[in-house]
Amino acid sequence: MKRTLFGLALACAPLLAHASCEDNFARWTQQLQPGRALDQDRAAVCKAWPANEALTIAALPLTRPGNTDIQGTDDLEVLVADTATGAIVAHRFEKSALQFDAVAIRDLVIDTAPYQLTPQLRAFGIRVDYDNMSRASPYEAKALSLYVMEGARLRKVLGGLTVKESGGEWDENCAGTRHETERTLAMGAADKSGYAALRVTSKTDTTVSALTAGNCVDHTKTAKPSIATLPYRDGRYEVPKDMRYSD
Repeated sequence: MKRTLFGLALACAPLLAHASCEDNFARWTQQLQPGRALDQDRAAVCKAWPANEALTIAALPLTRPGNTDIQGTDDLEVLVADTATGAIVAHRFEKSALQFDAVAIRDLVIDTAPYQLTPQLRAFGIRVDYDNMSRASPYEAKALSLYVMEGARLRKVLGGLTVKESGGEWDENCAGTRHETERTLAMGAADKSGYAALRVTSKTDTTVSALTAGNCVDHTKTAKPSIATLPYRDGRYEVPKDMRYSD
């Protein structure tokens, strides 16, 4: 009998190993937003939280009436669930959170970098990746929002910080100009609120391309990195206008 039970355990192991958080998308959607449908063009995502693998993070884009393939608005459910059972632990509904028109939403990405805001409180991120798929005037951006758990709710503490942005104009042959800005986040010292300030380092490259003696030659100039500090005030980090994503 022991050998039989052991054999059954081995047979079941591959099934358990292949269980996926994606299997819960439909159930989560109907539990939180009965009758709503996921936006299949802007795929839902989920990921076990490395800081606490008993919990899984998910982002569910919900289509709204009147959307087309290239223009529209989605609502967004951000949730944390029990990894083993799929039971929802906390969630946040954001109406009209995702907007797409000339610039399309390409991906939702869960960011589990160690955003340790206080000794007891760690945030996780949801990043939205955008691009316009243009050859002559390409544009891409990545916008990051941070969330913390407070009981059965999630609170957004940072919204729409542009962590990467690039764009330019070119003749689709060689001549043109391109700029790219990347931003990295680091935890600064805590202030009187007890929350760490966010230190944002921005680095910008500008590349000019031109035909020289029949060859396409790039000249890239890197600006001196700049550092900005985002203090924690009134329950969130305020993003300066020049760092905030707007479609």
